[in-house]
Amino acid sequence: MQVMVIVKATKDSEAGTMPSTELLEAMGKYNEELVNAGIMKDGAGLHPSSRGKRIAFDGASRFVIDGPFAETKELIAGFWIWQVKDMDEAVAWAKRCPNPMPGPSELEIRQVFEMADFANEMTPEIEARDARLRDKLANQ
Repeated sequence: MQVMVIVKATKDSEAGTMPSTELLEAMGKYNEELVNAGIMKDGAGLHPSSRGKRIAFDGASRFVIDGPFAETKELIAGFWIWQVKDMDEAVAWAKRCPNPMPGPSELEIRQVFEMADFANEMTPEIEARDARLRDKLANQ
């Protein structure tokens, strides 16, 4: 199963405080362990929400909202995509993570939907389109 591990934002990350050399070294070592174990598929840190945009939808209307966004605890500072056998394995790896922030912080683990999860709604046409898109992504 694939999971997204979300690094929750903090006041420091939203202020643009850069990680220390020690934290970069510890995270690099941790990421290397994840890759060597075949767990990590992707991951990145994100700039503060002050540099971001949100697109709000209301029917056919679209509205652009400039950052920064309120409620720091609901924002994302970074993410990983992991391939794990189950949620217990994801939790075990997450517990090994160095603290990603200078102070208190949180990781959130969410399972990624797979096409099989949509079996009742899937048509052969939708399945074929998805397969074509996945092939294109794999070859980029």
